[in-house]
Amino acid sequence: MMKSKVGLWIDHRQAVVVTVTDEGEEMTLTVSGVEKQPRRAGNSPFIGRHESRQAQPDNRRKRSFDGHLNRYYDAVIASIGDATSVLVFGPGMAKGELGKRLAKRKCGVRIAAFETADKMTNRQIAAKVRQGFIA
Repeated sequence: MMKSKVGLWIDHRQAVVVTVTDEGEEMTLTVSGVEKQPRRAGNSPFIGRHESRQAQPDNRRKRSFDGHLNRYYDAVIASIGDATSVLVFGPGMAKGELGKRLAKRKCGVRIAAFETADKMTNRQIAAKVRQGFIA
């Protein structure tokens, strides 16, 4: 069985997974299809006596958004496979959310580091992953 190290750039829209093995590197892209977190519709603050009824659609949208993200994170975890070490980086909260999902699933993936990083091209991501595992 070949040992692999994985670098993962992730945000809520997409994840770029770079797998580095003894035989080279491979890059895969997972797209979430989520545009952005849902916001409350209509005027705020609520007007009228039926505030709880007005909030229900937002709760359904939030649950739908969270469910969609969980399926996305599961797909990203599947693309990591049986990596021996994972470097996770990206601009927002997705990296921490993925870390929590990994811990909850107890799949045995070892996170080498979490780092904050801005938007990057695929070449920049691959270079960062190579650099991260040289040491």
